[in-house]
Amino acid sequence: MIPVLLVAAGAFLVGSIPFGYLIGRFFYRADIRESGSGNIGAMNALRTFGKKGAAAVLVLDAIKGALPVVLARAVFAGSGVEGLEAVAATFAVLGHCFSPWLGWKGGKGVATSFGAIFALSWLAGLVVVGAWILGALVFTRYSSVGSMAGNLVSPIALWYFTGSLADALYGVFAGLFIVYTHRDNVQRLREGRESPITFFAKKNP
Repeated sequence: MIPVLLVAAGAFLVGSIPFGYLIGRFFYRADIRESGSGNIGAMNALRTFGKKGAAAVLVLDAIKGALPVVLARAVFAGSGVEGLEAVAATFAVLGHCFSPWLGWKGGKGVATSFGAIFALSWLAGLVVVGAWILGALVFTRYSSVGSMAGNLVSPIALWYFTGSLADALYGVFAGLFIVYTHRDNVQRLREGRESPITFFAKKNP
């Protein structure tokens, strides 16, 4: 149990780093939580800070999902404990969504989950990004649709490319949990109030 606890705790701490908040404070002198949707993720960063700020948040949030998986694989290679990479992925996402540095609040976990999936299998990562593109850019203009679609296909993609039950179970968790974190978006989609994607957003004055 010690490796599991170490991986879970370490992944949660890495995942809890609120990059959206930190980038806003240090580079834009603004609290992202007070703008747009109030979310600390890349889409709200796009609306609040513009493309450069959003790109930075996206990349850093993805890295903090991937890094714990990579470290769990490297540090505990040969330990004989199965599923540590999936544990790392799970707790990195939970850390992002329930950051102790922000009063146990955070983002919706999409970029962090995608980063974790890429670390588990880059081929599965390509599949989930493809699903995001189809859901968000081809069939709709809503990032929330792509975010849910990408994570919902992840258990199938991870099972197919890794053959690991633990990885597939992470995919099940990710699919259900990301839908849960998007419950307000689902309500807005039903009511026709969801904000569409714009890649030409300008930073708020």
